[in-house]
Amino acid sequence: MSGAALLRDTAARLAQGGIPDAASDARRLVAHALGVEPGAVSLWQGVASADQLATLEAAIDARLARQPVSQITGWRDFWKHRFHVTRDTLDPRPETETLVAAALELPWRSVLDLGTGTGAILISLLAERPGVTGLGVDLSDAALAVARRNAAALGVRAELARSDWFSAVTGRFDLIVSNPPYIGAAEMPSLAPEVRDWEPRMALTDEGDGLAAYRAIAAGAPGHLSPGGWLAVEIGPTQGTAVAELFAAAGLGRIAVRPDLDGRDRVVIGQSAA
Repeated sequence: MSGAALLRDTAARLAQGGIPDAASDARRLVAHALGVEPGAVSLWQGVASADQLATLEAAIDARLARQPVSQITGWRDFWKHRFHVTRDTLDPRPETETLVAAALELPWRSVLDLGTGTGAILISLLAERPGVTGLGVDLSDAALAVARRNAAALGVRAELARSDWFSAVTGRFDLIVSNPPYIGAAEMPSLAPEVRDWEPRMALTDEGDGLAAYRAIAAGAPGHLSPGGWLAVEIGPTQGTAVAELFAAAGLGRIAVRPDLDGRDRVVIGQSAA
C-alpha cells in the first residue's frame, strides 16, 4: 500500500472516530510509522513492513484514545527546532512562540525559565543568542530529564535544576520567562481530552483561579531581576488585565500585553527598576 493510500485509510479511520483535524494527524502518524518526514508521506512508494503496519495500528489506537499526536510520535516542532515530548511535559504549542518572539525583542544576556517543561522556550532563546546563559527550573524531575535530552540533542548549553518557582534560584537575571499553569480548576472539565487526560495536571492548573503562579512569579521576580531586567509570561486570553495588575503591584514598569497571531492576549511583559 502506498503512502497516499495509508494516509487516506488512516484519515478516514480517525475521522470516523471523531478526531479533530483527522487529515493532519493521519499524516503525522503515517510518517511516524514509515520513518519519514510528514511532508514526504504522499510520495512514499513501497510495501509497508509488518513492523511498520503494527506501529501505525498502535498509533491509530492511541489517537482514537485521544492521546496527543506529539506523545505518540515523541516529538513536536516548535520555533525552529524539534523537541522530544512525553506525558511528563506540556506539548509545546504555537501560541507559546509569541513569548519567544517577545523575549527576543528585549535586551538580555542571561535568562531564567520558570517551569521549563520540555525546555522549548529556554532552548529556543539560547539557540538564538550564542554566548548568553540560561537556567531552566521545574518541580518535575521527569520534565527536567526531557529538557536535558532536548538541550543535548540540539547542542544548546542550558543549566537545569529542580525548584518550586524561585525556591532554589540564586542570583539575578536580565530576563525571566515562564509559561506557568494558568487554567482555573473550574475550567479543567471543559478542556479537550488530549489536554485534560494526557498532559501533566500540575503544568495546566493551580487548582484555583488560574492566577496563583502569576502571584508567586510577580512577587519573586524583582528580587531575581537585574536592574532594568524584564519579566515576560504567557497568559490565558482573558488574564491580561489581572496579570498586568500583579506586575504593577510588584513594582514593574513599562507593562504591556502582547497578542498572539490569532489576536488573543497571550503575553505580559514588564521591566524592573533600573
